[in-house]
Amino acid sequence: MINGFDAATAASLPEHERALVERRQALLGPSYRLFYKEPLHLVRGEGVWLYDHDGKAYLDAYNNVPSVGHCNPRVTEAIARQATVLNTHTRYLDAALLDYSERLLATFPAELSRVMYTCTGSEAVDLALRIACFATGGTGIIVTENAYHGVTRAAAEISPSLGENMPLGQHVVTVPAPDSYRSSEPDIGAAMARDVRAAIAFLTRRGIKPAAFIADSIFSTDGIFSDPAGFLKETRAAVRAAGALYIADEVQPGFGRLGDGMWGFMRHGIVPDIAVMGKPMGNGMPIAAAVMKPDIQEDFGRKIRYFNTFGANHVSIAAASAVLSVIEDEQLIDNAKRSGEAMLAGMRALQKNDERIGDVRGRGLFVALDFVKDRTTREPDGALASDVVNEMRRRGVLISASGPAGNILKIRPPLPFSRENADHFLDVLGAVLSDLP
Repeated sequence: MINGFDAATAASLPEHERALVERRQALLGPSYRLFYKEPLHLVRGEGVWLYDHDGKAYLDAYNNVPSVGHCNPRVTEAIARQATVLNTHTRYLDAALLDYSERLLATFPAELSRVMYTCTGSEAVDLALRIACFATGGTGIIVTENAYHGVTRAAAEISPSLGENMPLGQHVVTVPAPDSYRSSEPDIGAAMARDVRAAIAFLTRRGIKPAAFIADSIFSTDGIFSDPAGFLKETRAAVRAAGALYIADEVQPGFGRLGDGMWGFMRHGIVPDIAVMGKPMGNGMPIAAAVMKPDIQEDFGRKIRYFNTFGANHVSIAAASAVLSVIEDEQLIDNAKRSGEAMLAGMRALQKNDERIGDVRGRGLFVALDFVKDRTTREPDGALASDVVNEMRRRGVLISASGPAGNILKIRPPLPFSRENADHFLDVLGAVLSDLP
């Protein structure tokens, strides 16, 4: 796991952290991984800041789930108020559920006018795959080579980034990510569409009907690729020509994070057949959803009963409604654009004087810094990225890493991240790079 703690080093930790690690290993087992060489024991969060048990503050430049900030007062108040009134499921009439659904769907293109709720993004992906297979009669799924889409069995089987010990599904085919930095292709969109068509042909030749292509709209685990805008249009056309569905995974790039509208796919001028979102919609509360074209859902809905016991429960809907209001009222999409531009400009200034920085890329509050051993060969330097991530953690700034080689800084702070926060981040990053050989 990238940026993972090695439990074998627990003896070197201070007594307090070592005791917690040992209890955690005994109670939760080895599947539960911790971040950083020195794990964090966090006890409180507020806005874009997290605080450890000693009271040390950490600037959060990584956590996208608390999308409108840790413990946002408007969201926590909505949760608390609703929890004192009612919290049950969607088999009773409820105006608040319908009100929120109308507001949510209004942020999508008009063609996407149905929503189905789950508790997690993984469940939403799982549901989207079920619907795609039902609607097309196919089973073939196409994903990028280092994609991550969730932890249910169906979602894990289309998540190559989980590693070789998690087998891909037998009907799953991977294609290269649209790596705008390392690819020699002059047109990254045409290259990706060509690879998707080849994957469709591969499935078809083996008697497997394609059901769906699914992509995280910023390719966050592949290495964070957003440019040029519109490069997914040809891929969308190739998927449509094959009779398959295009599923946009908006769990990470959605809710205005890219600063170019509410949803990541909008940057490419496409309309997916299904879009899925996860817990950022409720600032971490258990609510997620799949939004889709009505004709795709209609037959599925008539023939297959769908029910998620606490998907869209009253408390989670209250949280989601508050999140949407905060994004709109506090103009957080514009803030993501402005702060993101400052982050990119600052990192590009560092790049001019540091040969180890091969590329700076991203959009809004989802940006990346790509470390290389040599700018000519563009060989990834995962060790340096790990050192930077851990040294920034020691200096009170939290980020992580991404990409197949773990050499890409993954930076995606909560949406209220300000220009002042961006300046602080850049100051610490610059100091760390100066101090690391």
